[in-house]
Amino acid sequence: MTNRAGDLNLKPIEGKSHVKGKKTASLSRETIPSLLASTVAAFGDREAAYFAETDRRLSYAELTKEVDTLAAGFLALGLEKGDRIGIWSPNRLEWLLTQFATARIGLVMVNINPAYRLSELEYALNKVECKALVTAAAFKTSDYLSMIRDLAPELDQCEAGELMAKRLPCLKNVIQMGEKTEPGMYRFQDVLAKGEPGNRDELDQITASLSPDDPINIQFTSGTTGSPKGATLTHYNIVNNATFVTAALELTERDRLCIPVPLYHCFGMVMGTLGCVTKGAAMIFPGEAFEPHATLQTVAQEKCTALYGVPTMFVAMLEHPEFGTFELSSLRTGIMAGAPCPVEIMKKVIADMHMSEVTIAYGMTETSPVSFQSGVNDSLERRVTTVGRIHPHVEVKIVGEDGVICPVGDQGELWTRGYSVMQGYWNDEEKTKESIVEDGWMRTGDLAVLDDEGYCNIVGRVKDMIIRGGENIYPREIEEFLYGNPKVQEVQVFGVPSDRLGEEVATWIVLAPGEECSEDDIRDYCKGQIAHYKIPKYVRFKSELPMTVTGKPQKFVMRDAMAEELGLIAAKTA
Repeated sequence: MTNRAGDLNLKPIEGKSHVKGKKTASLSRETIPSLLASTVAAFGDREAAYFAETDRRLSYAELTKEVDTLAAGFLALGLEKGDRIGIWSPNRLEWLLTQFATARIGLVMVNINPAYRLSELEYALNKVECKALVTAAAFKTSDYLSMIRDLAPELDQCEAGELMAKRLPCLKNVIQMGEKTEPGMYRFQDVLAKGEPGNRDELDQITASLSPDDPINIQFTSGTTGSPKGATLTHYNIVNNATFVTAALELTERDRLCIPVPLYHCFGMVMGTLGCVTKGAAMIFPGEAFEPHATLQTVAQEKCTALYGVPTMFVAMLEHPEFGTFELSSLRTGIMAGAPCPVEIMKKVIADMHMSEVTIAYGMTETSPVSFQSGVNDSLERRVTTVGRIHPHVEVKIVGEDGVICPVGDQGELWTRGYSVMQGYWNDEEKTKESIVEDGWMRTGDLAVLDDEGYCNIVGRVKDMIIRGGENIYPREIEEFLYGNPKVQEVQVFGVPSDRLGEEVATWIVLAPGEECSEDDIRDYCKGQIAHYKIPKYVRFKSELPMTVTGKPQKFVMRDAMAEELGLIAAKTA
């Protein structure tokens, strides 16, 4: 049954695809450290975080003590308010501490995707001029320290904190997690030790100097023009979005949220960790990365009341052979986001995982991230056919190709504005102006339809973004990389349907005259250089690519032909 409270406030304005969120709850002007301090004052003895893989458990009082120690350690390294510091790691306690320690003293935390490889890492660190990098030693098949040394071989001959690398000119401090001492690097515990005698008054003075409008986080989004862009978010952006996301779940200090989604993404660090802090809820981490058995086991063991994930994660848990052995009755709510949810999966999540109040959310990194979210009482149909309704203090309109707001029910590009819109792309005024246009409107690039109750349905993408298992992939970035292969003359990348992941990456390539190349050669060229999920699963060589008369590639022709060849459901050509 749909929750009818306040519906009139959320309906489209004058029959047009234009909605404004309610303003009954005030926007917060707290900074992240101020918010954490308020939560500690109210719920200091309550559990803040549990890491199942290391069996580490902290109360809010214990968490803030370690955060302060690390913040003091960062100061001891010479890091100052406004400096950028990267974090390259799976879900670990060190990640959580870094998130709040950087905010404590106004450092700008830069999220580095754990799947990044050499070219992506080098670009990200240099684009935002990272002065420090906190990194895991390795994760899965990625040897992070080896990759860092490839980019900065000078580490082998320098003292920790004194790096002068030709390819990474701004990076001075590399802080690695683990017991082993590495040449030219600090250990994470060494930085904590430097902070032990830290002056809390000094930390408080810096915190008091912070503004809610200060940039505090940079998250890279894949660029449609080839290079990732650093979406720059403020305290104001993400504190408020975290507040409203968890309010929609009716989360309280009594809730225990299981977070198997990655912290490097807004889903984990804004909707997850920061969202819990806004309510005093417990953050439960089942592992460094998603694994269905570990997630189910942790939910059962820790009696989690809420669970986050993308649809493929829920499918993996529901299909696990031991699913029926886990006691999941503590679950009540959660969020499914990142891709559309099939109706049969939603039914099973509600019935078999006891998540009767699970919600759907939609947004983008550039909007902190959520703009639309379903309610805990929305009908099953609403939860599988829409992404819910507008968030508080957010305004959205759907604009046609003529630049005019569409009538209700018509398809157009979704534009949004309000507190949640990022400051811009770091050091990229041109791309910022392309995305944030007149009167502060953010052009999302998504095609959407709004119904007469204010529910939104995302129907496609203006610019052929691929969503593979919840990861947003922009074809142009992969194309630019493949153009670096001297055997490649022309290349187009596009998505084809996948039952398991939503979409898979495919590419059509025209080879340079006289060149020979295999599908495996192309994939081998990508390995270790771009993230694994961006590597094309399907590679085909063509004598020419379909183009319009004006020379524009016809991706929809390639997508449909590839889907037909593979025996897949015809791809949408909207």
